[in-house]
Amino acid sequence: MGWCLVSTYWAYTVYTRDNYGIFYTFSNYVLDVAIGIFLTHVYRIYALKANWSQLPIKKLLIRVIPSILLLALLYVLINNLKWYAYWTFLAGEDKNFFKAIMYWDPILLTGLRLMSIWILAYHLYHYYQKEVVTARENAQLSLIAKQAQLDNLSAQLNPHFLFNSLNSIKSLVIENPNVARRAIDLLSDLLRSSLYEKDNGLTPIKNELALVYDYIELEKLRFEERLQLKTNIDESLINYKIPTLSIQLLIENAIKHGIDLIVDGGIIYLKIKKKDSHIHITVENPGIINQHKNVGLGLENLKKRLEIQYKGKAGFSLTATENNHVCAELIIPMHINDEKI
Repeated sequence: MGWCLVSTYWAYTVYTRDNYGIFYTFSNYVLDVAIGIFLTHVYRIYALKANWSQLPIKKLLIRVIPSILLLALLYVLINNLKWYAYWTFLAGEDKNFFKAIMYWDPILLTGLRLMSIWILAYHLYHYYQKEVVTARENAQLSLIAKQAQLDNLSAQLNPHFLFNSLNSIKSLVIENPNVARRAIDLLSDLLRSSLYEKDNGLTPIKNELALVYDYIELEKLRFEERLQLKTNIDESLINYKIPTLSIQLLIENAIKHGIDLIVDGGIIYLKIKKKDSHIHITVENPGIINQHKNVGLGLENLKKRLEIQYKGKAGFSLTATENNHVCAELIIPMHINDEKI
């Protein structure tokens, strides 16, 4: 298209200024297009075979500059041969061959300008394409690495959850076999939900709550009246997605490090509210924070998942409150990674 456009300008010039007939103008137009395409196509074939598009800019320029000069000289030579043939065989004039071949002004300047434009445009286009492909590949690799990290963390968390649940069931097998059977049914449902019902490491809040309610029922078989759950949930948020097993993990920690250590048990308060375009999930339970004990695997796991999934825009805190209570708070941005279904 470029050579056709340039040749159209030349054809118009010779037709109007030099009074060429339609046949000669069209013939000259076709030859001009053919010369341009031939020279640049030869260059393209050679550049592809030499794999010049993969070279650094400096090394590429070392090859491009001589190529432009060579192509410009060939452009001059072929065009001079074209005009010599025209004036000798078609116009019937007696032209000196060597003088016609050596004619260079202004055709050499035209050749340098056109070949420079074409070659630079060609390499800039392919350089841009290479950068786009590289950026796309890097983005894909980043996503793959990110998903691998999330899958690895999730794989760590599921056994953690499973072992704690099995320990709860173990204590019921001898004391109350019927209740133990019900506990096994609940555990089966819990595992099905935690292992399979997830999308890219995320799950809707309503699904996570269903998992939590089953888990609380499972634990109540062991704790009975010592364990109570009270909720305060904004129903407009239940379709937003959050990391799988995140609320369940907070509830599990509230039971293990709070309710289980208190003779009379207590109440776990679960709140899910919206504040400043963030979802605030808080789990409060009776207990104290042991300053001499490191944070457990589950909470460390959750922090890493939040960092990977939300790139530092989510948060988690564990604080002691009044009346010997502990509050775990999870803050999830509402507008990142398509959390809402």
